[in-house]
Amino acid sequence: MSRSYVICFLIIILQFSCNTSKKKPRIGITGIAIESSTFSPAITTEKEFDIKYSNEIFGRYPFFNQSYIDNADWFPTMTARALPGGVVSKEAYESLVLQILEITKQTLPLDGLFLDIHGAMNVEGMHDPEGDFIERIRAVIGNETVISTSMDSHGNVSEKLATYSDIITCYRKAPHTDALESKQRALDNLVDRLKSGKGKPKYKAWIPVPILLPGEQTSTRVDPGKSLYEKVKPIADTKGVVDAAVWVGYAWGDAPRNHAVVMTVGDNKKAVVKGAEELAKSFWDARFDFDFVAPTTTLDDALSQAFKYQKNKNDNKPFIISDMGDNPTAGGAGDVTWTLNELLKINELKNVSGPELIYASIPGPDLVRNALYSKVGDEISGYVGAIVDDRFSPPILLKGKLLSVIRGDKNAEVEVVIQVGSIKIIVTNKRKPYHYISDFTNLNLSPKQTDILMVKIGYLVPELYEIRGDWVMALTPGGVDQDLERLGYKNIKRPMFPLDRDMDDPDLTARLIPVIK
Repeated sequence: MSRSYVICFLIIILQFSCNTSKKKPRIGITGIAIESSTFSPAITTEKEFDIKYSNEIFGRYPFFNQSYIDNADWFPTMTARALPGGVVSKEAYESLVLQILEITKQTLPLDGLFLDIHGAMNVEGMHDPEGDFIERIRAVIGNETVISTSMDSHGNVSEKLATYSDIITCYRKAPHTDALESKQRALDNLVDRLKSGKGKPKYKAWIPVPILLPGEQTSTRVDPGKSLYEKVKPIADTKGVVDAAVWVGYAWGDAPRNHAVVMTVGDNKKAVVKGAEELAKSFWDARFDFDFVAPTTTLDDALSQAFKYQKNKNDNKPFIISDMGDNPTAGGAGDVTWTLNELLKINELKNVSGPELIYASIPGPDLVRNALYSKVGDEISGYVGAIVDDRFSPPILLKGKLLSVIRGDKNAEVEVVIQVGSIKIIVTNKRKPYHYISDFTNLNLSPKQTDILMVKIGYLVPELYEIRGDWVMALTPGGVDQDLERLGYKNIKRPMFPLDRDMDDPDLTARLIPVIK
């Protein structure tokens, strides 16, 4: 063989290698995300999901600019998200999953898949929907595809979900101000592993921690949640570790997977195991220190504090009360009338000249329908609430002055404000959480200047937190009751802290989950 022939042959091989190295990874994007309470009578159907297909999915991720898109060949298929609510009907779940599987088949082969889920979905007749979902996805895409899973820290990581995920992460802040940052981290990790040729991390350490606490007791605004989650990033940044995560779990789901979990993934076995065990021990050791992020009390006491504050306040900031038991952002039906019924009995609020109280909110299609045929300033009436969850109080017939009507909200559809005495009640056609100042100002309400602001929520989201003068959380009834003893768990694993406060220390040795090959 002549030297020139050999040189030509080597040049061809080199060119082939260069072209191969420049080949972009093929990455799919999909997911089903909802937080759903098994203690709520509500059923979530397919129509409650916001479904996006193909390139419109990029709109969910603002960081997908052109430079990010250039990292890979992307194949977004279908994503479905819903407001927290009751359990998902089996029919809706199967419909969503089958659509995703069929569309995903058209994108094969895939080098990687970004699985964007919440982790606290509950489905009729199922104990581990996300585990079932990822197992079925894996059967379609094959074992070689690298799956990077992103979750809410209030999700649940069963052993099956841990097994079929190759890289897994969750939010590190509660309230979840780092949600998009966490999703980008999951995608960055996936792209890096594929472009570098490293592929799947070699080790996955999974540690179930027998703790089940509501998010209102595990906020990262205060210790010990703050200190616990501050330990995650240094471990994730350790050489040989790809990512680390702590899930507090979802307290309003009654299934064996509902408990806290710690996971680390990486290529250095010692670092992966050590990091997971350190986080698990820190969580367990701090268990007695977790408490509500704000004072909790009865509704009567909360109102007494609010009236006292209103009389003595020397600023324009409102006293905020969280109506926690029916919080729609945690899975409550959002239409429990118990609290509103109690408010309407309060003498201080019966006169229009009393302290202004904004109540957000209650679904009431009957009143909304009447409002649409009236004009602002009219006296109107109609029934509100207890359409789904009537266990604690029946529907209420409201009679009052119509202050505003707005159409077109993607969740509420129609929003109405009716004044009864000094209470300004937001009534919606469909349930809606009220998190932003604009949610109120769009209705000509002034949350920053009102005397008392009452919202169906747990811990305050940032915008409301910033305007508070003072704040308490009322222990009210509903599908996400904060008194876990009252829920009546039947399927979670026991013993479980804090239900079994005197339980023995658990085995927090890291369990190495086999890598799917």
